[in-house]
Amino acid sequence: MVFKRLLGAIGVGAPSVDTVLDGGAVRPGDSLSGQVHLEGGSAAFDIEHITLELVARVEAEHDDGEREGALSFDRFTVGGGFRLAAGERRSVPFTVRLPWETPVTELYGQPLGIVLGVRTELAVAGAKDKGDLDPLRIEPLPVQEAILEALGRLGYGFRSADLELGHIRGTGQTLPFYQEIELTPPPQYAHAVNEIEVTFLATPGGMEVVLEADKRGGLFSGGHDAVNRFTVGHDGVEHIDWNAQVDSWVRQLVDSHGTHAAGPYAPHDDHAAPHFAGHHHESHHADAHHHDSGHRSGPSTGAVVAGVAAGAAVGVVGGFVAAEVIDEVFDDEDEGDDEG
Repeated sequence: MVFKRLLGAIGVGAPSVDTVLDGGAVRPGDSLSGQVHLEGGSAAFDIEHITLELVARVEAEHDDGEREGALSFDRFTVGGGFRLAAGERRSVPFTVRLPWETPVTELYGQPLGIVLGVRTELAVAGAKDKGDLDPLRIEPLPVQEAILEALGRLGYGFRSADLELGHIRGTGQTLPFYQEIELTPPPQYAHAVNEIEVTFLATPGGMEVVLEADKRGGLFSGGHDAVNRFTVGHDGVEHIDWNAQVDSWVRQLVDSHGTHAAGPYAPHDDHAAPHFAGHHHESHHADAHHHDSGHRSGPSTGAVVAGVAAGAAVGVVGGFVAAEVIDEVFDDEDEGDDEG
């Protein structure tokens, strides 16, 4: 077993920590489990607490352009309050519950370019040291997967996915950022829309789906954004005709006259409270609990991934940070912070 040596605040000779997540991807709102493996240093140390921190790479709009940075979006204390003898090995098992709004990082095992990680913090002798960062893989909830499948069948192509700092007005969003999945429109909408952006905001009781269209300008009008918001439940996913449902959403979006042209996103305020719990429903709300007597006869996994993920030229991974280098991505930034 390989341990990452902690130097930094605690100093040389400190305990080492290595966190191992249970294998495979997990879903938003599900339990994440694993073990924190400790190895004692050159002397006995009191382990005050072991904390897991969920970290995401997030984009933020600034006056001088767009910048990316690492953002912690949840913390869990999973152990502590014991003495670790010199050279002693000890494992601390944990199970924590992921936020329902945790971003999706992959679809059918193919990465979408979203970078998430779990960082382990050890508090020893009044000092805190952050250990290694372990990649976190999140697959979609059944309802998210059904909507993405339908978009693929309807001819939408995957363009990119990212995490944006800020809040979407009028939603129950609780995290300080939201995920956008950008899609190219199918031929029948290409004359009217440059791209469609999809955001999922899940809760235990259901999910808000925010659709935004970057609409092309006409002969006598400029382009603008149109935004609609819909709600769906987690139950009965297999009984809904998602092709018809999603197509009706997009039709409403394309036919709308840009009531939200001023933009749906509230400016991010660093001093604002991080949680916004209001559930205000705007005028473009539509009930998505449409039931169909038949079951979805979905295409093969390969066809769906090709439909959603291919902008036909590049695969899902093209141009994005691979999950394997997540350590380097965050570590480089940490080193830059230390130099400043």
